[in-house]
Amino acid sequence: QVQLVESGGGLVQAGGSLRLSCAASAKIFSISAIGWFRQAPGKQRELVATITSDGSTDYVPSVKGRFTISRDNAKNTAYLQMNSLKPEDTAVYYCAAALYRGTVVTGRPDYWGQGTQVTVSS
Repeated sequence: QVQLVESGGGLVQAGGSLRLSCAASAKIFSISAIGWFRQAPGKQRELVATITSDGSTDYVPSVKGRFTISRDNAKNTAYLQMNSLKPEDTAVYYCAAALYRGTVVTGRPDYWGQGTQVTVSS
């Protein structure tokens, strides 16, 4: 069983930055696709960014150019650098992992983290 633990959330003013981390408990992380999702109150969970095992990345249009997903396989950790934050970025952010990017994209990853709250004040 792989455990994912997010950290780095918090309260920030609009225009500020945060870096989220997702630490995995197992080396299977290095061959997994990773996704960051978010869920705002009253809204459906949304896929924000993905990164494959070979480092290919993809972003939802609303965060492209502001967020950067990355990974350090030696540390079994993925990151989401969030810049130029907006109030509409406020949500609980979750990381997820699966052997195949397709299962992340369709919202059915093998593993989920517990989430970390990001609040952006105006």
